[in-house]
Amino acid sequence: MKTTIAVLLNILMLTIVVAQETDVAVASTAAQTLWKHTVIMSANLTQVSFTDWAQGGENALAYALFLEGKSTYSAEPIEWVNSYKFGFGQAKLGSQGIRKTDDKIDLESVLTYKLGVYINPYASASLKTQFVEGVVFASDGTSVPVSDFFDPAYITQSLGVGYQPIAKVKTRLGVGVREIVTSRYRNYSEGKKILVDGGVESVTEVGWTLMENIVVTSKLELFAPLNNFKKTLIRSDNTLAAKVNKYVSANLNVYLLNDPKTQARTQIKQTLALGISYTLL
Repeated sequence: MKTTIAVLLNILMLTIVVAQETDVAVASTAAQTLWKHTVIMSANLTQVSFTDWAQGGENALAYALFLEGKSTYSAEPIEWVNSYKFGFGQAKLGSQGIRKTDDKIDLESVLTYKLGVYINPYASASLKTQFVEGVVFASDGTSVPVSDFFDPAYITQSLGVGYQPIAKVKTRLGVGVREIVTSRYRNYSEGKKILVDGGVESVTEVGWTLMENIVVTSKLELFAPLNNFKKTLIRSDNTLAAKVNKYVSANLNVYLLNDPKTQARTQIKQTLALGISYTLL
């Protein structure tokens, strides 16, 4: 009798353990289905070499690495989108030293509560900075450091409402706080180590498929300080991406930045790249 009871108890305990493990597995699978991840890595390399070339020329070597991803959690009525972009590139021309050509850290998180209509409340946070020191070069080849990692760093938090009339276009408008964090290079923050501005933020994103292998993406960001609308920050990031085949792609990027706190003129960066692109997730 005791043996029978012991066996029954062991079977009961084993059943409870298996049931608990099954529940955990089901919960884990359910959690995985709520998340969608996309990660794309690309690398571009350019090399030119001359030997006894009568027409002249400079040896050149340049590379650029990019990593872009998005993680989206969707469980009605909540949508949480986390996006990140990293980029770094260097070039060497002739006898000159290695110079940086690209350097980007761009993180953003947007939490949206869907009301079942076009307009939905949101909360967001973003961070923009760079990996290593940035310099400008004089005509005589000497360099002057002008920026570094987290110097400056732009941190923005905002609350507002989002509007998505069609799947390809979404925009949001809200009130927010922006911190410009610096250490040595305080010209970005009006001479302060940390400059805090309250203001109005607007972000509009467009993703348009022109052809099966050609996609245009554009993001326009505005931040207007409440104490001085004349110092409104305008940032526009535009990319035309063409996929040649599964691994080879061509990208044209035009980046516009108008930041009155730094300089009066609009800054423009244009990049044309052909290289290897691979979707990790």
